[in-house]
Amino acid sequence: MIFWGPPGTGKTTIAELICKSLDRPFYKLSAVESSVKDIRAVIEKAKTKDLFNPEKQPILFIDEIHRFNKSQQDALLLAVEKGLITLIGATTENPSFEVISALLSRCQVYTLEHHTVEDLKKIVKRALHVDEKLNKLKVTIKEEQALLGFSGGDARKLLNLLEMLCATASKSLTITNKLVEQTLQHNMSKYDKAGEQHYDIISAFIKSIRGSDPNATLYWLARMIEGGEDPKFIARRLLISAAEDIGLANPTALVIATNCFKAVEVIGFPESRIILSQAAIYLATSPKSNSAYVAIDKAVALVKSKPNLAVPKHLRNAPTRLMKDLEYGLGYKYSHDYSGNFVKQEFLPEQIKDTQFYYPSQNAREMEIKKYLSAKWDGKYNF
Repeated sequence: MIFWGPPGTGKTTIAELICKSLDRPFYKLSAVESSVKDIRAVIEKAKTKDLFNPEKQPILFIDEIHRFNKSQQDALLLAVEKGLITLIGATTENPSFEVISALLSRCQVYTLEHHTVEDLKKIVKRALHVDEKLNKLKVTIKEEQALLGFSGGDARKLLNLLEMLCATASKSLTITNKLVEQTLQHNMSKYDKAGEQHYDIISAFIKSIRGSDPNATLYWLARMIEGGEDPKFIARRLLISAAEDIGLANPTALVIATNCFKAVEVIGFPESRIILSQAAIYLATSPKSNSAYVAIDKAVALVKSKPNLAVPKHLRNAPTRLMKDLEYGLGYKYSHDYSGNFVKQEFLPEQIKDTQFYYPSQNAREMEIKKYLSAKWDGKYNF
């Protein structure tokens, strides 16, 4: 099985609980530090176990499995197929993109979500009661907004922050929003180096691109590089930004971002920092448009509210005689048979024929699109 979810949601803890409850041999590898040799060593140990006693089949837990390359994942595949090990992987990245299909098809994927506010309150309460050091302090939580807010639903981040706060006290501690902010300010470099602001920093990076600020974009990019972030994670976010924030204002941005992703797949740090820098600056300095993003969301919302509208008969496929007798495809006009490769006809279901999803943004490229559509459709597209 694979646990997919953001940091601090309990992926490793769940794996350890499963192993403890089943009383099986437990092997743990970190994809950041392990090689194919380490994987094979674990598999050799597993082979010495009793294969005819599945209740004692070893469990291999791989943290950050998305960081394993294809050859490393291939080394796991045979052992999983033969049942030498029970594999449990943990990842913060979509396994559909990061885990090879052969391995993924043999796994059940479970999605974990950020903790709720109530979850976080329970975690704090339990930590203050159970932890040997923390329960010796008299801790009063006067204000909790900053404490819970800075955690971002990440239990590990929350507990680290709580530990930082308590480290400044001797006998008692009153937690306020101001104290949390001051403590974070003082410990920021340590906080970042441990990767605790993973999602905050990528958010700042994308927002800097969206805001057309290349200097800020480079700063947040450098923070991620220095923090040891996976270059493919950064490149993937560039792909999303190219479509969501730049879109049709500069369609080449998506081409640049795609090539960037392909390049960093084969070139690691430190050289890939140059490729990421080039792509990020290009995106930050490109004209911006979210028209494609807004348009598809409108279309999806309409489909959800009015599902399964019938496809107009003239647009239906007619591969059989029966379908032709039912007039499937009848009346369809092949655009390339007409002047300018265009002819007016209706492509939407009758019930929504006047619906408009796409509205060009105010940029040079989309002004050309607006001009083209207005000239072709003569009033159908009212901008």
